[in-house]
Amino acid sequence: MAVIITEFDAGAVEQGIESLTGILSDSVNEGAAIGFLAPMADAESARFWRDQVSPELSAGRRRMFGARRDGDLVGTVQLLTAMPANQPHRCEIAKMIVHPSARRLGIGRSLMGVALDGARSMGKSLVTLDTRSGDRAQSLYASLGFEVAGIIPDYAWDADGRALHTTTYMFKRL
Repeated sequence: MAVIITEFDAGAVEQGIESLTGILSDSVNEGAAIGFLAPMADAESARFWRDQVSPELSAGRRRMFGARRDGDLVGTVQLLTAMPANQPHRCEIAKMIVHPSARRLGIGRSLMGVALDGARSMGKSLVTLDTRSGDRAQSLYASLGFEVAGIIPDYAWDADGRALHTTTYMFKRL
């Protein structure tokens, strides 16, 4: 049950598109607050990976890491590195996703550790992220040293589209 974390490029996204699609669609359809509404069709998920993530990886504007458990891709995290000219010291964590069947196994913690190491290797000194307030991911981020910068009420719709939720912005100095 070893977890292996690797960095993805655009080719790895295409090679793993079926697994990536399942991770995203299944997570959204189970209520994950990651920018999409349920029900999420696999075609929509595949478009996200191909049309949004892959070109950004190719352009060097983001980095992506994937977690494999027993050979199966079970989670991803992205590091957004293209920041405005006055923020070259900063990057942002995005789309930290662990498949529902692989949660609570330390995979998210492993992914975040590699992403933070990636930020350090790029000379970044500040990492930011946002999360649904009260989500279990918020306690993970806090345990990794992220601090609350502030909250915004009614920031986004829950995945089921029935209610707005509060979002917490967090940061970590490296």
